[in-house]
Amino acid sequence: RLVCFGKVEQDICKSFDIKEDVYAADFNWDLLMKLVSNSNEIVYKDINKFPEVRRDLSLLIDVNVSFDNIIDVAKSKKYSVIKSVNLFDVYQGKELPQGKKSYAISFVLADNNKTLTDIYVDKVMNDLIDAFKKDLSAEIR
Repeated sequence: RLVCFGKVEQDICKSFDIKEDVYAADFNWDLLMKLVSNSNEIVYKDINKFPEVRRDLSLLIDVNVSFDNIIDVAKSKKYSVIKSVNLFDVYQGKELPQGKKSYAISFVLADNNKTLTDIYVDKVMNDLIDAFKKDLSAEIR
C-alpha cells in the first residue's frame, strides 16, 4: 500500500486529552520513493500564496452542447488565471424550453503573483459569458 489513512479511534484521542476528531495518514515512503525514482526528475509546485476565487455560472444551452464545448470556449480565452472549470449540476426538465438543458459550472481563478481583484474577476467572467453567448448561443440563468 502507498498510503493508509483514516480517523483515529476515540480511545486513543482521549488518552491524549484530545476532544476533537483526528485524522491521520501513514505513507509508505520507501514505496513512494521507489515509484518516483523511475522518473528522471522529481517535480513539485509551490502552493500558491494568493487566494483562489470561485465563481459559479448557470447556463441555458442547447442539448447538443457538451461540457467539452464549454471547456473549449473557456480555454480559447487564454486566461492563465482560470485554474479549473467544473460541472456541478445538469438539469433537463419540463420547466426548461424544449431542446434546452441547464449546466451549473464553477470556475476557480487564481494568480501566482498577486491577489485578484473583484473588478478583474468580473471582467474575466463577463468575457467568458460573452463568449458562451456568442459561440454556444448560451443564455445566463
